[in-house]
Amino acid sequence: MTPLRKGFKQYLKLELSLSANSVEAYLADVGKLESYAQELDVGTTKLSFQQLLGFLKWLNELGLAERTQARIISGIKAYYTFLMLDNVIDQNPAELIETPKLSRKLPEVLENTEIDLMLNAIDLSKASGQRDRAILELLYSSGLRVSELTNLKINDVLFEEDLIVVTGKGNKQRIVPVGKTALHHIGLYLNHYRKQQHNTPGNDSTLFTNLRGGQISRVYVFKRIKQLALEVGITKSISPHTFRHSFATTLVEAGADLRAVQQMLGHKSITTTEIYTHLDRTYLKDVIQEFHPRN
Repeated sequence: MTPLRKGFKQYLKLELSLSANSVEAYLADVGKLESYAQELDVGTTKLSFQQLLGFLKWLNELGLAERTQARIISGIKAYYTFLMLDNVIDQNPAELIETPKLSRKLPEVLENTEIDLMLNAIDLSKASGQRDRAILELLYSSGLRVSELTNLKINDVLFEEDLIVVTGKGNKQRIVPVGKTALHHIGLYLNHYRKQQHNTPGNDSTLFTNLRGGQISRVYVFKRIKQLALEVGITKSISPHTFRHSFATTLVEAGADLRAVQQMLGHKSITTTEIYTHLDRTYLKDVIQEFHPRN
């Protein structure tokens, strides 16, 4: 890794407080820019605005998805902001580059009956069964991101208060309520499986562990959910994030306050949460009818 990329990595981690996944994605984006600059026989610090536009055209010709291109542009703009702050350059060639506005795709959601089918398909006689049931119950009950779930510690579950402490993006913590059903299955998992398990070093306090005693992986949760969906005949393209969407949609359609949903999901902006109002347009009508004096 070049000295500039090392410095950029520290900037992303310490000053922007980005997650490890976002940091790696941004570093990969700068790697693409370096490759392009090498073809022009110039360093990234010497690229002009017009040359950056050529880079964006090059990305488009590669056939990258719209959202991928938008993320790369964000990464490149962050890179040149870092170079300015670090006094490596005195003019920012990326300053006038606009990040495209993306159309928001409505997320796939699961009906409550579909989630019940998946939960009931779990074989609780197996050692991993109670753990998997607790994982799915928690995902649907709290709307966690999969990385937030895999990083949970045992002490993050506050059984008496019906709450969990979640560490989200940028290591920001939030308190999320959890339903009694999810807490019940987490308790069964802890008492009948987790306490008897041998842990690998550093995982004594990890909530969800694999059969070897290490922290359960994001990949396992993805694969397990897809496997269960296949077993019960659900043809939708789903992932752990589908449970998060389903959690939010259930609350919004029942009339929950959007700000409360935003806090539970850990969204930085309310506009991110607003997408769930589009899943059921009756929600918007109900708001008008209840709160507007002319209705």
